[in-house]
Amino acid sequence: MVDKTRTGQFVRKHFEAMVFAGLAEELRTGDVAVVGSKEYADWSEQLLAWEDVQEKLGSHLVEVGLCEAGETAEFDAKFFRRQLEDKLRSAAAAADAGYPENEGLVIDPETGIPSLKAHRADGQRPSAKRLEQEIKARMPERSLMGIVARTAYWVEWWRRFGPASGNEPKLTDPLGRYVIVTFVKGTDMGSYEAARHIPDVSGHELSYVANKHFSIVLLNEAISDLVDAHARLNISQAWGDGTAVAADGTYMDTYLDNLVSETSVRYGKPGGIAYHHIPDTYIALFTHFIPCGVWEAVYIVEGLLKNTSEVQPTTVHADTQGQSFPVFALAHLLGFDLTPRRRQQVQDYRMVAATELEGRQGCLTSVPPSSSALEP
Repeated sequence: MVDKTRTGQFVRKHFEAMVFAGLAEELRTGDVAVVGSKEYADWSEQLLAWEDVQEKLGSHLVEVGLCEAGETAEFDAKFFRRQLEDKLRSAAAAADAGYPENEGLVIDPETGIPSLKAHRADGQRPSAKRLEQEIKARMPERSLMGIVARTAYWVEWWRRFGPASGNEPKLTDPLGRYVIVTFVKGTDMGSYEAARHIPDVSGHELSYVANKHFSIVLLNEAISDLVDAHARLNISQAWGDGTAVAADGTYMDTYLDNLVSETSVRYGKPGGIAYHHIPDTYIALFTHFIPCGVWEAVYIVEGLLKNTSEVQPTTVHADTQGQSFPVFALAHLLGFDLTPRRRQQVQDYRMVAATELEGRQGCLTSVPPSSSALEP
């Protein structure tokens, strides 16, 4: 960075690159805040005043099931810990009582360490195969463009898009243009490349509509419309009721000039993680783009809070990246169960319970709230 031709001087381009690279990192970690920004503002200034918290606390506790309506007990740190202790004892007692009949739970007689056997899926029954064949015979083949157009016509999610001014779009066929742009952006084809294969549209037109009529906020609103419509289908209700959701991430390639782009240790190239929340009705509730290398558990809560659809899950399943004691506490306070899939998990929780029984109460301040982790 030092200019070799001028003593004590810096190469301006290199210096500016380092400054902006450092600023991007500080923004990403939250060490630098931007006045007037919602995304990169000072998070401490966004917290509710304690007076406002006390005013809304009672109704919130009833809503998430942490207390009964009309209960006057003061909800403080001691009450919170005692409530978690009671849940842990009940879950442990239920697991102990059902152990003789539970073929999937095994406790080592020498170490006392519990473990769960791997669940083996049953083979596909002949009736299921016949049902699959009958569905395929009755289901007509549709093109991807046709599927997008049909959902736009029936659900009318395309009405979410439009100019930033809020005025009606001054397009000859807004439905058709929004369907094409959604297809082009969803397949990552590119506006000008798509115009080569789609008649009566130009690359400039598609690019203009994408830049001026689409935004992340509007896109999430359209996604909520689709999620709500999908939840009302009979076939999705046969799969589940939307109360359980799985959270997981998928690596995505990105350009280097991106605030959330980082080099993935696993893939060895720059990119990010598309973090999805998929309920048991098999449709994405919310997708959040996050940097590589971060602990994904902190984004579990954010995805649920930003979900504005009618499908509101109460149980979240995650992999090892969902293992986080602070997120367990937040999940308990927000009224949903966090159940990460981890082989060592049941053993760790039993060790916490054993510590509590020995009288070391302080270790239970971080007991995970979900009792389902201990249930067979």
